[in-house]
Amino acid sequence: MALAAAGGAAVVQAAGTSAWQGFQQAVAHWFGRGDEERERVELERLDHCATALEGAQDGDEAERLSIGQQGAWQARFEQALESLRDPEREEAARTLCALLDAHASAGGVTATGDGQAIGGNVDIRADRGSAAALRMRDVTVGTPPKPGPQQG
Repeated sequence: MALAAAGGAAVVQAAGTSAWQGFQQAVAHWFGRGDEERERVELERLDHCATALEGAQDGDEAERLSIGQQGAWQARFEQALESLRDPEREEAARTLCALLDAHASAGGVTATGDGQAIGGNVDIRADRGSAAALRMRDVTVGTPPKPGPQQG
């Protein structure tokens, strides 16, 4: 179930990014398992998901839609895995895990009117009196306070 949850989250996170097209193709291929028609149907579903997420207007609407899409894709991954016999399920799980690992390690940076999305490791530094800040929805990370005399 954790793998299916990771799959659902990855679909929502990748939608609308520069990694989307490759990830979308890989996910559709995974669902299709060699059946071109099934793969085409999954591509259409993934397109619909991305279009819906991109069309969300405000923060609350976008968040509700993201949660709904993530849950729907998690259920699709769960259903696909549960429909397989044990040896096939194990192979499909390994393949999905590799697909998700490749997507997560691909990283990348995308920009929209609202800001940037950065995948992979991020290192932000402030040096010589400069300031650095990162805003993640309602969480803000900024310049830490200077150490006191007891801290050196």
